[in-house]
Amino acid sequence: MKCIFCEGETKVTDKRDSQGETRRRRECLKCKKRFTTYERVEEPNFIVIKKDKSREPFSREKLRMGIEKACEKRPIETEKIDSVVSEIERKIRDKIKGKEVESSVIGELVMKELKKLDKVAYIRFASVYREFKDITDFRKVIIDDFPESARKSKVKENFRHFKKEIKEVE
Repeated sequence: MKCIFCEGETKVTDKRDSQGETRRRRECLKCKKRFTTYERVEEPNFIVIKKDKSREPFSREKLRMGIEKACEKRPIETEKIDSVVSEIERKIRDKIKGKEVESSVIGELVMKELKKLDKVAYIRFASVYREFKDITDFRKVIIDDFPESARKSKVKENFRHFKKEIKEVE
């Protein structure tokens, strides 16, 4: 394979197989830079049925971009995001009983995986996916989905104080 930086020849320095894909770490013999490539079997694509009932082909890249946006500026490795995307895609393929899947199924799978990965990324994704209208929606997710964190940080008490300040400003 040619180097993505200088077009020189490369060698594989590390190879790992996981969840239906192969990850190869490569090093250029000419410029000595390193990069990673992924190889996976291309499976027939399926159709995503959106909220408005329109249909579009499933896009792994669109899924990845949504997860990356939620994880932006968080201490999460790219490899971990790749693993989450692969896991979600595998679960979708296991769940669908034909060639179509509703976007809500994908959204819930993303929520489940992000909840395990990073609480902040989960809440960011939830705020867009569940279309939060105001701060009470954030509060509800924190209290309902992370009760142990809500108790520790006294979210209920802090929120009451914050709500009182908002009323005073209005």
